[in-house]
Amino acid sequence: MDAKVQEKYGKAYFMPPEVTYDWVKRETVEKPPVWCSVDLRDGNQALIEPMGLEEKIEFFRMLVEIGFKEIEVGFPAASDTEYQFLRALIERDMIPADVTVQVLTQAREHIIRRTFEAVKGAPHAIVHLYNSTSVAQREQVFKKSREEVKKLAVDGAVLLKELAEETEGNFTFEYSPESFPGTEVDYAVEVCNAVLDVWKPSKERKAIINIPTTVQIAMPHIFACQVEYIHKHLKYRDAVVLSVHPHNDRGCGISDAEFGIMAGADRVEGTLFGNGERTGNVDIVTLAMNMVCHGVEPGLDFGNIMEIRGKYEQLTGMHVHERTPYAGDLVFTAFSGSHQDAISKGMAWREEGKSGKRWEVPYLPIDPKDVGREYESDVIRINSQSGKGGVAFVLKQNFGLSIPAGMREEVGYLMKGVSDAGHRELMPEEIYGIFREHYLTPRPVFDIPECHFRQGGGIGAEVTILHTSGGKANDGRDPEGRETIVAAGNGRLDAVSNALKQYFNIAYELSVYEQHAVSKGSSSKGAAYVGLRGAEGIYWGVGIDEDIIRSSVAALTVAVNKLLEKEKIDKSF
Repeated sequence: MDAKVQEKYGKAYFMPPEVTYDWVKRETVEKPPVWCSVDLRDGNQALIEPMGLEEKIEFFRMLVEIGFKEIEVGFPAASDTEYQFLRALIERDMIPADVTVQVLTQAREHIIRRTFEAVKGAPHAIVHLYNSTSVAQREQVFKKSREEVKKLAVDGAVLLKELAEETEGNFTFEYSPESFPGTEVDYAVEVCNAVLDVWKPSKERKAIINIPTTVQIAMPHIFACQVEYIHKHLKYRDAVVLSVHPHNDRGCGISDAEFGIMAGADRVEGTLFGNGERTGNVDIVTLAMNMVCHGVEPGLDFGNIMEIRGKYEQLTGMHVHERTPYAGDLVFTAFSGSHQDAISKGMAWREEGKSGKRWEVPYLPIDPKDVGREYESDVIRINSQSGKGGVAFVLKQNFGLSIPAGMREEVGYLMKGVSDAGHRELMPEEIYGIFREHYLTPRPVFDIPECHFRQGGGIGAEVTILHTSGGKANDGRDPEGRETIVAAGNGRLDAVSNALKQYFNIAYELSVYEQHAVSKGSSSKGAAYVGLRGAEGIYWGVGIDEDIIRSSVAALTVAVNKLLEKEKIDKSF
């Protein structure tokens, strides 16, 4: 089988005659390239149902808002819709002064002429000429020699120059040796230089040479070596914008683009979310946000990425996968308990000001808020794989509850059990509901509807006990099951605690008491947490109230109720 695979496929690309690895010495992409969106041409032609005129206009406006300064708007000779779209942009004066539209044309005379009819009057337009140069295309499709194929490119370049001089508008020329990956690299350079000899670009009037990985067949480091060779052997190099147009057939479109820039490319053509023929074009959203990760301002604004994604999906009918970098529903989400714990601690570390200005939260390469994502809904979600840190994070981010460290494991296992039993994710509101049911409301034995304090020789507490279990109280003197008891303590909560110990004849240690202002919802509320250590473990209660004493008493009440229930203490007091 191995021999058959090698015989059938093998190496289909060409290494440059001279291989240099200067690009390897660069640590990262240091500045953004010139971005050119090809969504409205390359992306649109790959849709099952291409966009109509008004849809393309809406998409164009979105691209302008994102910050694209070069936008390929179509192949105007291909269809009437493509032609009319370009005319609408020009005649309705919809092209901003700082935006250049781009049109594509094959190196065929009638197509070039039709293209110039469409682009007439454009304030600034790139006319993008291409013809295939690969061995397979030369032999199988065109049945032409290297010289004949080069002549196609040169003849097309000559006609572009002639028509540009005759047509109203301001034009830049671009040339692509289409099917470059199957082309001898030195031959591709030869063709590009022959085209440049026709155009004779200058620093004031540059030309674009675009290198497409029409079908990606080589590994990214090979493409980088190819681009570096072209970068070093192009004529008029100071007057040429070297561009790359990666496709994604091997899943390496991002790497091709990034390595291509490191190898000398000045410009990248791609699409939002990688839409395009077969496996698609390079994803410019990912490329741009990768630069942000390395501290490079990309010049494109994806600060409202979910809104952009929504409009993209609406206009194209495509779906952005849940794992698509930066924009997918789940890309910032941690379900794993260990991941959640690390993220939660990292976020706390940052909130405490310990990480300075640099973003260094475990498992999150960028701050989700930089692309308009929310910590509450995007970062940590709870299922049966989740842990204590994740649940604590959800309760804090969504409801402002900072549960004590000692309480988190119990709460985590509680939520994990519910999720595991139902084989489903728990939403934040459901998590809070479970938390409330287990820690805020349980009063199966008694409640404390009233509590009064007096000062003097410590704190005295007058506590009203309301029986809720049906047990006898006061020898039936109070039909509602109420009784008032009095005790003293070092503080209000201690006094109430002593009253309960005496009345129920129980012993426990108040081992944890924490309180804080609730940071979500009403800022006037406070949360209190009580942990009691009894004979069989620790019992937790939580109280939330505008008055911190009432919230503390409520938390103690829940915790003591749990102790009485768990340790089966006689409740017929």
